[in-house]
Amino acid sequence: MMATVVMVLVLFAALVVLRWVTLTRSRGSVPCRLRVGERAWQSGVARYADGELHWIPLLGVRLRPRHAIARRGLVVSPRREIEGGMFAVDLSGSTRGVSIAMSADALTGFLAWLESAPPSAYLDVA
Repeated sequence: MMATVVMVLVLFAALVVLRWVTLTRSRGSVPCRLRVGERAWQSGVARYADGELHWIPLLGVRLRPRHAIARRGLVVSPRREIEGGMFAVDLSGSTRGVSIAMSADALTGFLAWLESAPPSAYLDVA
């Protein structure tokens, strides 16, 4: 019985690692944490696609994004440092009550992606 439990745990851990490798290896993906409202931070991967930032959770079955944050009309708060050397920003505008956290380099890339929008995107970076 104990061997079965250990095997299931090892299989689950292997699937989580395989999912993480699959998500992070795709082009334009960065490790990212997301928080909606006052909930806890959730780890996942952010991808840039067609004027949106797609966030896919680390734990889950589907590879489809759980959140799609449109670049158009997005307002970004100043960055603040949180635990683990991550930097967080609050997003508002078309998205309300969402915060994302990334490494300093990834956040710089995110802000550059926002600023590189076409002139008709009406961005507001605070």
